Amino acid sequence: MEMTLQNKVKIIENYFNEILPSACCELNYTTDYGFLIAVMLSAQCTDKKVNGVTSVLFKKFDTLEKLEQASIIELENILKPLGLYKAKAKHVKEIAHDLIYNFNKKVPTSKKDLMTLSGVGNKTSNVVRIELFKIPEFPVDTHVFRVSKRLNLIESNANVLECENTLKSIFPKEHWILLHHQFIHFGRYYCKAI
Repeated sequence: MEMTLQNKVKIIENYFNEILPSACCELNYTTDYGFLIAVMLSAQCTDKKVNGVTSVLFKKFDTLEKLEQASIIELENILKPLGLYKAKAKHVKEIAHDLIYNFNKKVPTSKKDLMTLSGVGNKTSNVVRIELFKIPEFPVDTHVFRVSKRLNLIESNANVLECENTLKSIFPKEHWILLHHQFIHFGRYYCKAI
């Protein structure tokens, strides 16, 4: 008997709920803007590395104003353990500037506004929306993408946006936030890239 997509979705959700009932974000943060910056910094690198760097970054520059006034060299030196640190240093300064002057020091909730910020694309804006504002989105990172392919939820030639749209269409909206974390944890700790 052929398994229906509905059955498959139910099996996946039940399994994830069994092994990862409380999966959540592993980035450390104390402020909304700190989280936004941490997510931007996490592109192409591990949360563990980002947590190490942000603990130093936000200890030294503990306000948006100090981040905006920091020299690029100082920021680069702190961000050096991360990939693309030169570009990321520039993004940090520009995000701080834009939050101060365009958004009254508040992280915006709208995807459109978030994506006007330096270094913030679709995935980062989605992660910020689900974590800070509990707005249902289904951000697709490397783990979500890989796991979706391995579970045959998406075509092997699908791109990240197609993956996001497919996951949103097959899973109930009220489960997206938890599922996003479960997919990441499953990819990080169970279904590794190797």
